[in-house]
Amino acid sequence: MNKVGLPPGAWRKPQARLLTLTAAALITGAGAGVAGAAFRASLEAADRWRNIMIASAHASALTGFLLVVGACAAATLISAGLVRRFSPEASGSGIPHVEAVLRDGIPPASYLLPPVKFVGGDLAIGAGLALGPEGPAVQLGASIAVLIGRAFRLSWPDLRALLAAGAGAGLATAFNAPLAGGAFVLEELLQSFDRRIAIAALAASATAIAVTRAVLGDTLIFHVPSLPNVAAEARPLFVLLGAVMGLVAVAYNRTALATLAAFERLPLPVEARAGLIGAAVGVLAWVSPGLVGGGDPITQDALRGGPALQLVALAFLVRFGLVAVSNAAGAPGGLFAPLLALGAQFGLMFGSACHWAIPWLDVPSESFALVGMAALLAGVVRAPLTGLVLVSEMTGNVTLLLPMLGACAMAMLVPTLLCDPPIYDSLREALLRRGRVAGLAKLAIKADADDASLVSPAGRESRS
Repeated sequence: MNKVGLPPGAWRKPQARLLTLTAAALITGAGAGVAGAAFRASLEAADRWRNIMIASAHASALTGFLLVVGACAAATLISAGLVRRFSPEASGSGIPHVEAVLRDGIPPASYLLPPVKFVGGDLAIGAGLALGPEGPAVQLGASIAVLIGRAFRLSWPDLRALLAAGAGAGLATAFNAPLAGGAFVLEELLQSFDRRIAIAALAASATAIAVTRAVLGDTLIFHVPSLPNVAAEARPLFVLLGAVMGLVAVAYNRTALATLAAFERLPLPVEARAGLIGAAVGVLAWVSPGLVGGGDPITQDALRGGPALQLVALAFLVRFGLVAVSNAAGAPGGLFAPLLALGAQFGLMFGSACHWAIPWLDVPSESFALVGMAALLAGVVRAPLTGLVLVSEMTGNVTLLLPMLGACAMAMLVPTLLCDPPIYDSLREALLRRGRVAGLAKLAIKADADDASLVSPAGRESRS
C-alpha cells in the first residue's frame, strides 16, 4: 500500500484510460476529417451540377423546366426513401439523435447510417433544399466514434465521451472551425463541462481540421472586408438587433415545428411528401437558382453588402419559408448553414434601416450582417458560445466580438422570456416521442399476434 492507501499502480488506471481515450479521439478526428472533407467536396460538386443543369435547361423552355422540377423531385424522393428504408435515424439534421444517444440512452445508429447520410445528404442538398452540411457531418463523426470506440473496447462513459468528440469534430470539418467543434460538444451536446470530454473533443477536432485542411486547403468559409471596431454610441443598436433577432428565432422555431407537424399529418408516404417538396424547390430553382441550396453564397453576398434592400427582404422571406419546408422533407441535412444565411440577411436589412433612420451612423451594414449570423444561431439553438466562435472562425473577424456578445445575450433572453424551447430540444423530444409510439405499436402488434395464435390451429394445438 502506498501513502494514500491505494494498491501499487492503482493511480495509473485513470491515466491509462485517459491516454486510451485521447488516442481513440485522435483517430476518430482523422476519420471525421476524411469523411467531412469528402462530404464537403461532394456537396460543392452537386451544387455545380445543379447550376449547370439549370443553365442548360433554360435553353429548352418547357422541356427544361420539367427536367429541372422532375430531377429535384426525384433526388429528394430517393433521399427520403433511403432514410426510411435503411436508416430512419439519418432523417433531418441528425443532431437531435446524437443528443438523444448522449443524454437519454437510446442506442447509437447502425452502420448503415454513414452511407445513407452521405448519399442522402448529397441528393437532398444537391436538389436545392435549404439544408446545411453540419448535420450529416456531425452524425458521420459520431458514427466513426462508435466504430473506433468499440474497436478500443471502451467503457460506456468513455465511449460516450468519444461519441461527443466525434460529433464535434464533424461540426468542425463542416465549417473549418476547430474551436467551434469543441464548444459545440460542451455547450450543446452535453451542456456540461468535463475535463476528459474536453480533452477528447479538442483532440478530435484538431486532427479532423488538420486532415480537412490537408485535403481542401486552409481557406476561410466566408471572405469579409475589414470591419472597424464599433464605437460605444453605436453598440446599443446591436443589443436592439439581438432582441429583434430573438423574436425572429421564436418565429423560426414555431414555423419549423408547425411545418414539420403539418407535413407529417398528410395522408401520403414519406417519399411522396419529399417528392412534392423537391418539386416545389425545383420550381424555385428554375425561377431563381441563387435562392436554393444550403445558403453559403447568400451569406457571402450579405457579408459584402448584398443587392438592393427590397431584394434582400424578398429573398429573406422566401428563404425563411424554404428552410422550414426543407426540414420537413425527411431528408438528411442540417440547420446551421441556412440559419447563418437568414441571420446575415436580416442583419443586413437591420443595418440598412439603421443607416436610413440615423444617416450619420458610421457602422457598415456588413457589421450588422455578421453579428446577425451569431445572434440568430444563439436565439434558435441557445448555444451562444458556439455561435460566437463559429462566426469568428468562419469569417476570420474578431473586431465585432463585443457587439456579438450583447446581441447574443438579447437573442437568448427574448425566446427564454417567451418560453420558447431551443429547436434541438423540441426535435429531440419529438424523436423520443415517435420512438415510444413505435415501441408501443410493436407491443400491440405482438399482443395481437399472441391473441390470434390462441384461436389459430397452431394455437389450439399448443394449448391442447
